[in-house]
Amino acid sequence: MIIFKHQKDLSNFLQKQVNQGATIGFVPTMGALHAGHASLISESKKHCKLTVCSIFVNPTQFNDTADFAKYPKTIESDIALLESLQTEVLYLPEVSDLYPSGTQQLEHYDLGKVADVLEGPSRPGHFQGVCQVVNRLLMAVQPHQLFMGQKDFQQCRVVARLLELTNSSVKLVTCPTLREPSGLAMSSRNMRLSEVAKQKAAAIYQALNYINSSLKPGPIQTLTEEACSILEKAGFKIDYLKVCNYYDLSETDQWNGTDVLVILIAAYIDDVRLIDNMIVSSR
Repeated sequence: MIIFKHQKDLSNFLQKQVNQGATIGFVPTMGALHAGHASLISESKKHCKLTVCSIFVNPTQFNDTADFAKYPKTIESDIALLESLQTEVLYLPEVSDLYPSGTQQLEHYDLGKVADVLEGPSRPGHFQGVCQVVNRLLMAVQPHQLFMGQKDFQQCRVVARLLELTNSSVKLVTCPTLREPSGLAMSSRNMRLSEVAKQKAAAIYQALNYINSSLKPGPIQTLTEEACSILEKAGFKIDYLKVCNYYDLSETDQWNGTDVLVILIAAYIDDVRLIDNMIVSSR
């Protein structure tokens, strides 16, 4: 695996590979890698000749400086995992490489409704920060395909919007969420949970499954209230639990039995904010 710390060196190397016929798959991460990230790398390697992974904890997408400071950093084990997966390239930039003019007065993207709901009100500026860094990374890597995890469902929809706004030819591939045996979605934030909290956190998956298995055409408010009860009994403080349209994330309180929906949850346990989702299709 070749490690690059500077965009110019990375771009020069990748351009040579493309000139020789290579297709490039890209997996952007913030490190603290786990099996979920490994699955994205593996999927990229199935479809592309060369896979690039980036590790960069992006300051512009954190509206909480304490959350940014606490984000786990495990670079040695991250590199070992990437090497075991035979990842060809790791991009490991500093802030100054991606933001040479600093992180103030940055570009603003017209993301529309998809960024105004759910995570939007809870984390002001978050999705602008996501787009600012993703666009910079895409400019550096120039991939053919971009691989992201369904766990960050809204983020995937936002990045899809970014690709539209920038007239990008990059193909976004959204890969299924990987889960612990308990059902807990794999996440770098799980490292901050105690073992007891990690066991309780499986209630998120239980709540998702409850709605998914019980959903029938008609009103859904009772189901969401009962799912909230599952979370609260496990000790969660709920930020949101919503059932939304798959495509535009507009909230719905009725189901016609055919529209594709997505159930989305954000909740705190042990002062750690966890998110998860589940897609519901026609029965």
